[in-house]
Amino acid sequence: MGGSLDKLKDHELIEKFLQTQDTSYFNLLYRRYAAKVYSKCISMLKDEARAQDAVQDIFAKLFLNLHKFNKKARLSTWIYAITYNHCIDQIRRHHKDIIQFGDNVEDPDPIAEDVQEVHDKVLLEMELDRLEAVLDAIPPDDKVILLMKYQDGMQIKEIAEALDKTESAVKMKIKRAKAKAHKAYVKLFGDFLR
Repeated sequence: MGGSLDKLKDHELIEKFLQTQDTSYFNLLYRRYAAKVYSKCISMLKDEARAQDAVQDIFAKLFLNLHKFNKKARLSTWIYAITYNHCIDQIRRHHKDIIQFGDNVEDPDPIAEDVQEVHDKVLLEMELDRLEAVLDAIPPDDKVILLMKYQDGMQIKEIAEALDKTESAVKMKIKRAKAKAHKAYVKLFGDFLR
C-alpha cells in the first residue's frame, strides 16, 4: 500500500482521509509538506524551537480543518496561508511580549496613502544581510507579503487567495510594503536606493 500511496495526488489523499479517517493518508501529506512548512517557519520566526512548535501547531490545524479545504485551490497555497497566518500571529505575540517587558521597539513610521513606487530591482539587488535587517525592521504583515512575492515567487492571484484579499488589495499592500522597506533601508543604512 505504501508505494501506491505515494502516487496519489494531494486532493486524492484528502478525499481518502476524509472517507476513511485512516491517518496514513494524512501522514503522507505531512511528509510531503513538513520540510517546506518548517523552512518557512524558521525563516519567519528565526528560532528552531519556535519553528518546530509552529510546524506541529500548523499540521494540527490542517488535520482538524481538512474538511474545509476548497478543492479548487492548490493544497500548497492553503498550507502556505495557514503557515503564514500562524507565524504572523506568533511574531505579533512575541512583539507584544517584548513591548510589555519594557524593551523599546519602534515600528517604522507609517506610510502615507501617496506611496512612491519602489522598483522590484531595489529589493532583489539588496545585499542579503541588509535585506534581512530591513525585513526585520518593517511590520510582520509587510514582511510576509514581500516574502511571499519575492522569496516564494507567488503570483498576485496566489497571494490574494492565501490572504483572502482581492488582487488589487494585494498589489497595494505590496506597494506599501516595498515603500516601508525602502524607508527602513534609508533609516538603517543611510544610503538611498534607486
